[in-house]
Amino acid sequence: MKTTFKIFYVFPILFIGCDLFTTRDAEIPLLPRDSFQTAVTPEILIENFVNSLRDKNPDNYVACFADSSFTTIPFLFSPSSEALSQFPDLLNDWTVKNERQYFINIANKITADQPMTLVLEQISQSLQGDSVFYEASYALNVPHSDQFPVNYAGVLRFNIKRDSRAVYVISFWQDIKNGELPTWSELKGRYY
Repeated sequence: MKTTFKIFYVFPILFIGCDLFTTRDAEIPLLPRDSFQTAVTPEILIENFVNSLRDKNPDNYVACFADSSFTTIPFLFSPSSEALSQFPDLLNDWTVKNERQYFINIANKITADQPMTLVLEQISQSLQGDSVFYEASYALNVPHSDQFPVNYAGVLRFNIKRDSRAVYVISFWQDIKNGELPTWSELKGRYY
């Protein structure tokens, strides 16, 4: 009985002395950098596309493409002819799921502090009906540690449409070789 009595008095003293019931300031959560915006213009869509590569964010990358949940227009990819001859079975029926998987595979080969960089130049854009046709020459740097090239270049052509959410998405992507460097299509074929 004496022991129980002492414990009954000691516990409240311990709780009072250690500030168990006082509040503290909340910690700022550690969140990954996310620059994704709702693509209410084609320019925001292209910015999201470039930033998703820099941030190595597969969700933001895939959100740039037509999603069958919000449009009846399927995403289509037309690879460069050189890549198609190297990877015919793979690149012939390329889907958004393939885009996600290739992107995850390549992002896992790059250290966290190194971004993929995409530079778009010689940009032209035209509105035709409900579509925006976007064309640019690209230089893509993918700083992976494998024996494959890290620099890719070519011309990309996008057909951009608005889906049922009034969000601009890429419904068609054509990749064209332009110079000596391998194309983006070859990167996709190697890392799928």
